[in-house]
Amino acid sequence: MVGIFFQRDSPTMKKFRVKSPTSVSVRAAGGSGDNVVTLLDYGAGNVRSLRNAIHRLGFHIKDGVSGVVSDVESVRHAIPWVEEGVEVQTPEDILKANRLVFPGVGAFAAAMNVLNEKGMADALCEYINNDRPFLGICLGLQLLFDSSEENGPVKGLGLVPGVVGRFDSTEGLRVPHIGWNALQIENNAGILDDVASRHVYFVHSYRAMPSARNEEWVTATCNYGDKFIASVRRGNVFAVQFHPEKSGDVGLSILRRFLHPESPISTKPAEGKASKLAKRVIACLDVRANDKGDLVVTKGDQYDVREKTDENEVRNLGKPVELSGQYYEDGADEVSFLNITGFRDFPLGDLPMLKVLRFASENVFVPLTVGGGIRDFTDANGRHYTSLEVASEYFRSGADKISIGSDAVYAAEEYLRTGVKSGTSSLEQISKVYGNQVYILDVFATDVFIF
Repeated sequence: MVGIFFQRDSPTMKKFRVKSPTSVSVRAAGGSGDNVVTLLDYGAGNVRSLRNAIHRLGFHIKDGVSGVVSDVESVRHAIPWVEEGVEVQTPEDILKANRLVFPGVGAFAAAMNVLNEKGMADALCEYINNDRPFLGICLGLQLLFDSSEENGPVKGLGLVPGVVGRFDSTEGLRVPHIGWNALQIENNAGILDDVASRHVYFVHSYRAMPSARNEEWVTATCNYGDKFIASVRRGNVFAVQFHPEKSGDVGLSILRRFLHPESPISTKPAEGKASKLAKRVIACLDVRANDKGDLVVTKGDQYDVREKTDENEVRNLGKPVELSGQYYEDGADEVSFLNITGFRDFPLGDLPMLKVLRFASENVFVPLTVGGGIRDFTDANGRHYTSLEVASEYFRSGADKISIGSDAVYAAEEYLRTGVKSGTSSLEQISKVYGNQVYILDVFATDVFIF
């Protein structure tokens, strides 16, 4: 089930049900002592998979919500069932952390603004300079550097010498750098001891380059156009450009090394032969409600998914959460859900599909993509929602990327007609906050016969 070519339809709105897998349990945030991790979550992007990975490894999470992107905040107020953690909003909360994990998704400047406005930048520097256990992920690595050229220059925390710059695409290099790439271990990497010759998952447009000024920090590099910094370390301070929570068993091994530095690794990832960017296998699951209201995975000819029987029932290939887990266990590099039912009349009201993402992300530690109905819309009560609000809730529910179909076509048609970028299209809204690496375009290709 590989390939992402979709056609949209418009069936009527239904209420769907999804059953949670019996093998999954979620521990409430809490606890004390050595099994607590402080997560500095400032509200941008998907950190649910990281939370699930930390829970999987036996730790509780104390949320450090340092701020939320303004457009995302409206989603959280509009939808009362969005989960909230124990908010940690003072610099002192950082300084008291036993272990601090800082995931980063979004723009460099926006993240630094949040840290500076909350007075947390200085606390982070103090925490790290005191050699406290710290793990930065993706943007959480980039913020450690002197500055970034992204919408800048923008001053960073200034802990690691160097400037974060955009990949050079002048020679045709595709940017963003998205996919599974290999690491070259340079120095004592600590948490990367079990990762040699294995792929890990990257998604970013900006990177820091190794130099004589930062060589004592650099523990691994990666090649994409040029050699860039993939991880840094000094003492108990670690940061990685890739996403361990999306890198399968290899990524879980990395997180386990950070959380249990003195514990032996009970399940070491299999040896690999990775040397460059890998080709990907993407499991694409079309999801819709059957006549009983249950969400099922189905397939058909142009989404005619009913069996040719007297009962005319919806073709049922299995439950989406269970199948996504099976594909992950079988080696899929990514799982994509496309909801082909009528929830697009009110996407944020489709609780079951959001639950599918939440349950799937508890056991699937590779990227999750979701599509269907990501656009501006107005509900029956006259409340207007932007495509950014819709996408934001998908990200908070466990999606790493969203796929956009019809709305992208309409935006392209409007641009070709006027020659002007409106700034209000779904692509522009979402990329401004989350970057253009978080969405893909899905297009249904068909034959056209001209006589």
